[in-house]
Amino acid sequence: MQELTTYLDTHKDRFLNELLELLKMPSVSADSAFSADVARTAQFVHDSLVAAGADNVEICPTPGHPIVYAEKIIDPKLPTILVYGHYDVQPPDPLDLWESGPFEPVIKKTALHPDGAIFARGACDDKGQMYMHVKAFEMMMKNDALPCNVKFMIEGEEEVGSDNLGPFIEANKDKLAADVCLVSDTSIIANDVPSITVGLRGLSYVEVEVTGPNRDLHSGVYGGAVANPVNILAKMIASMQDENNRITIPGFYDDVALVTDAERAEMNKAPFDLEAYKMDLDVKDVRGEKDYTTLERTSIRPTLDVNGIWGGYIGEGAKTVLPSKAFAKISMRLVPNQNDDKITDLFTKHFESIAPESVKVKVTPHHGGLPAVTPTDSVEYKAAAKAMEKAFGKAPLPQRSGGSIPIVSLFETILGVKTVLMGFGLDSDNIHSPNEHYGLFNYYKGIETIPYFYQFYAEMKK
Repeated sequence: MQELTTYLDTHKDRFLNELLELLKMPSVSADSAFSADVARTAQFVHDSLVAAGADNVEICPTPGHPIVYAEKIIDPKLPTILVYGHYDVQPPDPLDLWESGPFEPVIKKTALHPDGAIFARGACDDKGQMYMHVKAFEMMMKNDALPCNVKFMIEGEEEVGSDNLGPFIEANKDKLAADVCLVSDTSIIANDVPSITVGLRGLSYVEVEVTGPNRDLHSGVYGGAVANPVNILAKMIASMQDENNRITIPGFYDDVALVTDAERAEMNKAPFDLEAYKMDLDVKDVRGEKDYTTLERTSIRPTLDVNGIWGGYIGEGAKTVLPSKAFAKISMRLVPNQNDDKITDLFTKHFESIAPESVKVKVTPHHGGLPAVTPTDSVEYKAAAKAMEKAFGKAPLPQRSGGSIPIVSLFETILGVKTVLMGFGLDSDNIHSPNEHYGLFNYYKGIETIPYFYQFYAEMKK
């Protein structure tokens, strides 16, 4: 593999400049104002795969944003890796908290990234991590070192729930047939502590609406006599967790998979500095479900969080208004055995049941996904672990993640393949937040590691 290392060293600057160009494209899938930019980004990914040496590269339309497909079949008898990633990004808001333009990538050194990090929306989630696979594939192709078949499926709707991905996979099962799916959309514990994500939480995401009077009212004339939807909504949300931060929705915990004391003890051996964690977030203390550690709360326990809440007057100055409506967006992270459709139904029934007669409520489900777990005794995991150990010089730790990648369950249920979650970001990279960034070390280390996975997986599958 020495020739690949030489190729990477020779082309590092080009690999970086190409990523910077990709990051300049505001491919915000949630906002129709950026639809042309999303399409332009899909074309960039298409062209990059063609240049890297892929065959049958196509931009596949969907009812939403397109999916880019490509493949390189060197021998049908060899195993096939399906690489999944996404080129869409989260909205950059709030813009005033960015230290540089979200789509004007800059490289700056940080305490955790002394070699420099790229600051831009999508740098880590998921353009930087997705593009590692394109460049790793290019390295293997240019050096005649591709040891197995590969297919790429890069979508443009992950950040809005991947609603069109399921139907696309269902309609293209033969085209997408593979032995394993490889995804880099997760993190490692630290740059000197490699890890592989072996579990993801599922997701139920809803929007709620509380309506009181049929119009905004003067708070002096009507205040105290008519229900205020913002007040009511705040009380309803507060009631959904008890004094131990346990969710009060009836039936919510019925299907939660219990983790043994031995498994919990092993999980808490992962390097974690609580004081540094609090310092990084500028909080005096952490908060969560009683009797669980921070590592457990963010991986093996379900949650309910308000992602946004609004209603009434929020402009400059004062307006004494009693609002007609109040809204909130609420996400529930789910753990193995929980079903997102069931949880959404339980939430809806409970939310409707706790509403006073003075208001009307409406619950609108947005998107969801099932939890996923990757066995650590599988060929897929062993190949990934060997690849990480080869690149980092130490064996990776298996780690459950608090995030959700709902499409992982689709790959297993529709295509019948397990997914390897071999990410290279850091939890501190501010994904979904202002000043998102991705380390140059991580970008290059990913490109270096991915060919090792191909090599070891092909060898183990013989």
